[in-house]
Amino acid sequence: MSTVGQYNESTIRKTNPIFSQLRTTIESTFYGNNITAINDVATAYHLAHDAPETIITDLPIKYADELGLPADAVMLVDNNGQIVGRTAAARRILGHSGVDTAVMAKIAREAIYQGSKQTFYKTSVVVGLDEDFMLKAHLAIPKGFENNLLSYLLNFQAINQHYAKHYQASTAYNEGDIFIYANPDFQHPDFPNGLALFDPQHNVAIILGLRYFGELKKATLTLAWATAHRNGYVACHGGEKAFHFTDRPDQVYAMFGLSGSGKSTLTHAKHGGRFKTTVLHDDAFVISRKNGSSVALEPAYFDKTNDYPSGTAETEYFMTLMNVGVTLNTAGQKTLVTEDLRNGNGRTVKSRYASTNRVDKESAPINAIFWIMKDDSLPPVIKVSDPILAATLGVTLATKRSSAENLVGKIDRKALVIEPFADPFRAYPLKEDYSDFKSLFEEQKVACYILNTGFYNGIKVQKEDTLAILEKIANQTANWQNFGSLNYLSYLALPGYPVDFSDSDYRITLKAHLEIRLDWLKNYDQNHTGQELPSEIQTSLQTLIDQLNA
Repeated sequence: MSTVGQYNESTIRKTNPIFSQLRTTIESTFYGNNITAINDVATAYHLAHDAPETIITDLPIKYADELGLPADAVMLVDNNGQIVGRTAAARRILGHSGVDTAVMAKIAREAIYQGSKQTFYKTSVVVGLDEDFMLKAHLAIPKGFENNLLSYLLNFQAINQHYAKHYQASTAYNEGDIFIYANPDFQHPDFPNGLALFDPQHNVAIILGLRYFGELKKATLTLAWATAHRNGYVACHGGEKAFHFTDRPDQVYAMFGLSGSGKSTLTHAKHGGRFKTTVLHDDAFVISRKNGSSVALEPAYFDKTNDYPSGTAETEYFMTLMNVGVTLNTAGQKTLVTEDLRNGNGRTVKSRYASTNRVDKESAPINAIFWIMKDDSLPPVIKVSDPILAATLGVTLATKRSSAENLVGKIDRKALVIEPFADPFRAYPLKEDYSDFKSLFEEQKVACYILNTGFYNGIKVQKEDTLAILEKIANQTANWQNFGSLNYLSYLALPGYPVDFSDSDYRITLKAHLEIRLDWLKNYDQNHTGQELPSEIQTSLQTLIDQLNA
């Protein structure tokens, strides 16, 4: 089986790498008298259905039987208060600068001790949907948060008879199971915005003072991605789809962008039936550094409801919902207000059946990576033909913040920000991700493109135009032109999005945005002594800036 869940006492030593102070503290609580095991989806559904904070709609869940739900299951709504998104300011990782292991261990012990006076539930799921890569994850969460318990079992893969068999046959890794302890009720004065503490080397996390379900989902993925990275995979926060052809090899495309960038839309697009496509996932997967194959980590999708008006076909696949509105229809039935009226970032856990062309593993090697940015100095698409520059532009992926994040302090959502590889959940040095992605471009000859899905020169890039770009690339009909005098960069000329390097204002804007990236890299190296990025990254960007100055 994949991870180590039980330990042979004759082989345990004090230096056993699976154990640590935080792991021992967290795992021990899973065996307390206050913990009740809930391992089937139907039981979790009944608990959430009967919870006082739940709104029970009159909307049936499609394919309830196949999902392990009661046949008459309906969509359940759970609304939070002030915070309706992830809180990046709450994240702390053991081993990072400024994170005192001894101090954090004391907080964890106190939180768990106080929690021992509460009734908790625990459950187990599989993360990774193919025998090549399957991990077991365990969650403990207090009574009163039954909806998060149910969403966790639906978002990841509940361990039924089918998946138990595959897990036992899966590739073995010398890694401990993932353990996550969550108590939204616990508050600590030193962490008024909550605390999400990770020990990624030992696959444990403790989430305190945070109600939002996305914290549990991303905490689990944080540890799963770190495990994948240690064991020969590239960790991917993005979407992947494949175009299938009868007369030439399949084309497998991975798209990386933050929430709201359009990665889910592009991943799931059907292209008017002009192509046969399959979808791996739109948020979480891993790519083998050995052979380029890919494995999805989750069966379900955690999507924004604002994208799907109530009553449309997509809403049929909703299961649990959070931070959305409910109203009565003309028949007096409780139905959804999916638009972000109550608050931003209304969310749903949507079943895998929303994708009729879904796969859990893509055996064909990846062909192309798309960095999805929101940078108004870039045309809708740019091709990058140098491995170092391709990985560099992934490190300096530029975008705008979205409503999926709970921003602490005075932060401008409209400002250009850098989020390396669109992955704010990395728990290991950034230089290692750079090396992983560079190896895909250099050794596996993966192509690289930048998609700008925001504005370009004041013009909003339309979704239809971005989809047309993907189709041209898949059909190998794109006519690439030099992007001014910049080495290794070319663009696809599109009506309505002119590129004019004779325009001095445009050159100034483009140069300024490259300099934002370069300044970010310099600041990163200054703040990460001993974990500096390879010097070739700054050199590749400085070369572009020098060419613009010429």
